[in-house]
Amino acid sequence: MTINTFYSTKTLVEAGRRLQDSVEVVSFDMFDTLLVRRTHDPDLLKLPVARYISEVAQRKGLDWDWRQVQLKRDEREAAMRAKTGETYVDHEARYPDYMAEMLEEVFEDKLDSGFLKQVTDYEMEIENAMLVPRADIVEWLKELSSMGKKVIVISDIYLPAENLETLLAHAGILEHVDKVYSSADSFLAKASGRAYPFVAAKEDLLPAEWLHVGDNPISDGFRAEELGIHSLLLQDPEEFRRRAIAARQYFYSCKRPYWKGRAIQQLMAPLEAENIDRSAMYAEGYNFFGPLISMFIHYIAERCREKKIKKVFFLSREGWMFKQVWEKTMPLLYPDGNLPEIEYLYVSRQALAGASCAHEGLTQEKADIVFLPAGNKNFRDVCRVFSLDAEKMVPHLARYELDLDSTLSPIHEGFTTKNRLNLEFMIRDNAFQEEVKRQSADANTALQKYLESLGFFDQQEVALVDIGWLGTIQRFFHSAIRHRDDRPKLNGMLFGATRGIPFPTDEDNFIEGFIFDRDRFDFASSAILYARDLFEEACRAPYPTLNAYALNEDGSHELVFRQMDDAIGVGEQKQNAYYADLQQGVLDAADRFAAAAGVVTKGTEGYRPWINYLLVSKLAFPKRKEINTIRHLHHLDDFHGANQPKKARRPKLIHNPWVVSGWRQWLGCRTLRKQFRRHLEGMVNY
Repeated sequence: MTINTFYSTKTLVEAGRRLQDSVEVVSFDMFDTLLVRRTHDPDLLKLPVARYISEVAQRKGLDWDWRQVQLKRDEREAAMRAKTGETYVDHEARYPDYMAEMLEEVFEDKLDSGFLKQVTDYEMEIENAMLVPRADIVEWLKELSSMGKKVIVISDIYLPAENLETLLAHAGILEHVDKVYSSADSFLAKASGRAYPFVAAKEDLLPAEWLHVGDNPISDGFRAEELGIHSLLLQDPEEFRRRAIAARQYFYSCKRPYWKGRAIQQLMAPLEAENIDRSAMYAEGYNFFGPLISMFIHYIAERCREKKIKKVFFLSREGWMFKQVWEKTMPLLYPDGNLPEIEYLYVSRQALAGASCAHEGLTQEKADIVFLPAGNKNFRDVCRVFSLDAEKMVPHLARYELDLDSTLSPIHEGFTTKNRLNLEFMIRDNAFQEEVKRQSADANTALQKYLESLGFFDQQEVALVDIGWLGTIQRFFHSAIRHRDDRPKLNGMLFGATRGIPFPTDEDNFIEGFIFDRDRFDFASSAILYARDLFEEACRAPYPTLNAYALNEDGSHELVFRQMDDAIGVGEQKQNAYYADLQQGVLDAADRFAAAAGVVTKGTEGYRPWINYLLVSKLAFPKRKEINTIRHLHHLDDFHGANQPKKARRPKLIHNPWVVSGWRQWLGCRTLRKQFRRHLEGMVNY
């Protein structure tokens, strides 16, 4: 018997259209015909479900590892298939029945009513995230429906028809389908040929007027043809190749951590109708920034669960993106709901700097931070950073032979050691500090009122999530609330921790970097230091930065944002529009990351090698085209002043192609590659 076999969806649909006028009903196999899974093995989708059940069981005091749960599920399914085989030719199983038995065995008298539905809903979410409609076939199916043809879906699977309808609805197909049949409901499968007469009787069909489309040579081909039903068989070598690649990468990921990240990104790849033309900016957001940010957020959730932290605050404008990625990834990664509450916190270095001086004054450490940016030169910059009234500081400066324009930074013209020593003496002056505290008091009070309105001080321990680098925001934040006995323990979780100034770590206040942390130095991940501003702009919220916390006359607090009608504000708006596609790519990647990560790995322990690969390949060995595509147009640094340092002390940026252009960028790319190779070779030789 010859089966009409086609090696692409396009040729199959062309043949189907030639036959469609001669038939009244067209039935479709569901999996690998109407829908393809991103994974090579559908059983991998059961693993996140097993982990979900295991986590809920352990919270109830039951000692069930996820592997034991999966084994028990397999045993129950096999037992049901064996029992069904005593009565029916097809050894079928029905998901709700064997899952209910398995859950009763796992939880015994601790099983909550409705938990089976919760498990089923989660499994359907995982399936939906991993299923992609085959564009050509689905388009043809919709055409058939619009022509008045009867369209049926028939599947040999353990999921009942109602579950299949859920999947088809999510894919946008169900409204064009007249009926869905599953072997789990009748225990009659296509594999034995028994499903076809069953469906024919139910739908009053004649074989001569029936066309069936599928991918299995036996179930969808020979069994249908034996009964006189026309069949079209899809054997797509490109789809076989894709699944083979996914299988190989998953196999490698079980042996080598590097391949976990690679396998995750393979499962995130757009398929079928998803694979449309996108801007280069969107592609960078989806393929580079998206996985890095999603892995960071996964790590935060893992750490919070380990430390039993009940509240996470996402800080500053970068926290806007982190919070959105959290909301997209957590439902699939941690369906048991054992997660902290989340809150977005409006903070900025500029707003916190002044508020941090209300109780401890302007410390030497804070003054030193001001002069880290090359554009800051004198005490006017100190006043700008800490929101101090410069004119009221003049008498204090005069006592130490200083004025507002005295050069205090060693990289600027006019600097003297005497000026810097006099600044240090003034910082020890109680009268000066009292004036600083007086001017900062209202901002600090407003900050505390804002935090109280969010229930911040009701927590024993919180996580503060920020882009990071020096940890300046958390440093100022802790200074502003240190005087309160009800302050919570602050766990700073940073995208990157460069620690240019030692962070004042104690048992109630510490930071850790995930992508990069200088205290756990990793040469490959240090590539992020070439383009820190790039990550800030990629994550930054499209609204103005916070300038200050203000106290109103009635004692209420107010958040004061910077105006957007000046040159800096206009530049920011242009930057927001320029990176809109990139940020959309990040958010779309987060949607796909959660399901892929749940299938490939249990936690974040294998992410490091892939993170390093992404950073090195993109930042240390960039192509000029990549740099020119994703480099930001505008970058706001609210700490950086407008002063130019001495020419001899200006930073030499020619070796960093991410901050120069033209021939310098070309030369920088070459130099950067050579430097990185030399360092890597040295590490290998060592």
